Amino acid sequence: MNKILPLFSYVFHPILIPLFGTLLYLTYNENYFEDQQKILILAQVSIITILLPIAFYFLLKTYKKVDSIMIASPSQRKLPLMIQIVLIFILIQKSITVDLIPELHFFFWGGLISAATAFLLLHANLKVSLHMIGISAITAFSIGLCFHNRINMIYPITFLISLNGFVANSRIEMKAHSIKELIIGFWIGLLPQLMLWYFWL
Repeated sequence: MNKILPLFSYVFHPILIPLFGTLLYLTYNENYFEDQQKILILAQVSIITILLPIAFYFLLKTYKKVDSIMIASPSQRKLPLMIQIVLIFILIQKSITVDLIPELHFFFWGGLISAATAFLLLHANLKVSLHMIGISAITAFSIGLCFHNRINMIYPITFLISLNGFVANSRIEMKAHSIKELIIGFWIGLLPQLMLWYFWL
């Protein structure tokens, strides 16, 4: 089990959470969009939240601003988090707008608030878990979708709740975070999503 746990840190890396959240949304709102629209939404999210951050990562690595994709050092996290905040803001202003896709729009707003909070806490020398921020955020979003669409999502919700435990244990196994950093990360991811339910539920 100790050899399997680190896999959760890679499979559910924070950079992939926006795509997973989008896939979850499109899966349970499949009748709202045509296939071409789904492909366009997925392409926009993938380019802005995955491909561009990866490009920036390799640029930062070239200039020795980061050591690895996990970015363990608090000082090294500031610039990548700032880039993430800017990219998410562009996404919700230009692509996933409140008029077109309100549910997904506020999911990304929650992610933006969480990323900004994590960035501010770095200045207090507190390195919260971005993995826990991501997995708790998508868990709250799935519960919100369940209420919003009035559909049975017990299996994905149960799966995501379980993943919170596996991801937390994965970060502990990899000695990436303290229990305190994991707990704070969990709440930073969860609370903005719950508060933003007011605008789309």
